Amino acid sequence: MSIKKNGVDQQLIRDLAGILNDTNLTEIEVELGDLKVRVSRQSQAVHAVAAPLPIPAAAAVAAPVQSAVAAAAGAVADPSKNAVPSPMVGTAYLAPSPDAKAFIEIGQKVKEGQTLLIIEAMKTMNQIPSPRAGTVTAILIEDAQPVEYGMPLVVIE
Repeated sequence: MSIKKNGVDQQLIRDLAGILNDTNLTEIEVELGDLKVRVSRQSQAVHAVAAPLPIPAAAAVAAPVQSAVAAAAGAVADPSKNAVPSPMVGTAYLAPSPDAKAFIEIGQKVKEGQTLLIIEAMKTMNQIPSPRAGTVTAILIEDAQPVEYGMPLVVIE
């Protein structure tokens, strides 16, 4: 059963938002006749815009997304300068197991090649090594956070 408000099928939007969460996609778009619905993930919310194709007016519905926010993201002036980027899409883990100590901590000195974290991709755990020696000044992700290719993970100075 669908709940419609102002001509927008809210259940369809909820289903599409659920697909985004389940698949870690950042955007999904569906066309049903003259109705076009696009749901995209931006920061902490999923924004959906639904409008008939010939009419530019749109109705927006937002649904919350349960995703982790980088705790130190605002603490670093230019994280891209010394950031270690994600080499793949997957789920990042800061420790080898839920009850184990984290691989790194802020302020810790690391060696080149030392494991910084693990990214799970396609049921495979991939160790992410430090590309250089230095000091960890920021950890830009949280444990079990989905990451994308090129996303900054850790800042090493």
